[in-house]
Amino acid sequence: MLQGRKILLIVSGSVAAFKALMLVRLLRAEGATVRAVLTAGGARFVTKESLAAITGEAVQDDLWAAEAEIGHIRLARWADAVVVAPASANRLAQMAHGLAEDLAGCILLATRAPVLVAPAMNPAMWAHPATRANIATLAARDVHFIGPEDGPMAEPESGPGRLSEPEAIAYAIRTLLASGPLSGRHALVTSGPTHEPIDPVRYIANRSSGKQGHAIAAALAALGARVTLVSGPVALPDPPGVTVRRVETAREMLAACEAALPADIAIFAAAVADWRVAREAGQKLKKQPGAEAPTLDMALNPDILATISRHASRPALVVGFAAETEKVVEHARDKLARKGCDWIVANDVSGDVMGGAENAVHLVTGSGVEDWPRMPKEEVAARLAARIAEHVA
Repeated sequence: MLQGRKILLIVSGSVAAFKALMLVRLLRAEGATVRAVLTAGGARFVTKESLAAITGEAVQDDLWAAEAEIGHIRLARWADAVVVAPASANRLAQMAHGLAEDLAGCILLATRAPVLVAPAMNPAMWAHPATRANIATLAARDVHFIGPEDGPMAEPESGPGRLSEPEAIAYAIRTLLASGPLSGRHALVTSGPTHEPIDPVRYIANRSSGKQGHAIAAALAALGARVTLVSGPVALPDPPGVTVRRVETAREMLAACEAALPADIAIFAAAVADWRVAREAGQKLKKQPGAEAPTLDMALNPDILATISRHASRPALVVGFAAETEKVVEHARDKLARKGCDWIVANDVSGDVMGGAENAVHLVTGSGVEDWPRMPKEEVAARLAARIAEHVA
């Protein structure tokens, strides 16, 4: 719950701004006090009067009117958290470049409170290199992200750029302000498969659904950690309150992990492809009548777990996963020694584990093996997160 918490909501220009009203209602129902700052772009979609009615507070929209009482400093210091929802592409660019052209910009520069951003924009704008660079800059400054989601837009298009639902944003705010045992810690988690292209339409992959990795990211966030989730291609929603970096290949995953450092904790739950095609075909490989199947020359992918375990910015606790079909504990012990990590979570994936809802794992450490019973993946994640919190305390 958010009883007694003070939330400063910045509403920027997006057709999704109407969801800000529903978000305020949810936050107030949990006991939070909400004050709103409406940007000029936001005022194109919702009114000052509607926000004032929902928040029960005066809405600020003018830097110069507020300056008589040093408004931006007062508001920046008042808040327990600053939430930008929706955050337009323009607002992200202003934040990344430290522009203080309006009240919202001044508050974002002056605040010492955690900042949560909920982007909303056209998919092409979200994918643009300038936006990606701005997001990377903000993430490096410890700005937190929720969404955007993949779905239909206001225009007849669909894709990533849709504002997260108010319930998800509220959950992310609760997580951001959680005072759990991992508060102040940064956790890096990988999840899902990687896709290694053969040609423009085919790739090498595995059956990983990402359910276990995503559950671990959510469990760590619930204990107060700031979580960066590096995810391969999955059909799962982003865990609330978690910063997500989406990748396709093993090389992209390693680069995203290194960019996320430093971290206190790193958990490598992704099922990374061991090999890739040495030379990806530029065009679709065609089946020729009477011809033999093509031979694919393979190359080793980078070993992400071993690389981070020996990295100059190595996290204090590095946890790997071992997906095995035989001699599970024996292979996990060998992997622990070879990779240089601290723990291995080993499981037998010969059944429906990779795509299923449950898992039975063995936690292999330098001091022994813990055999955990079969349970839902969310419970595995919660138990592992609690074990991590106990270890790093």
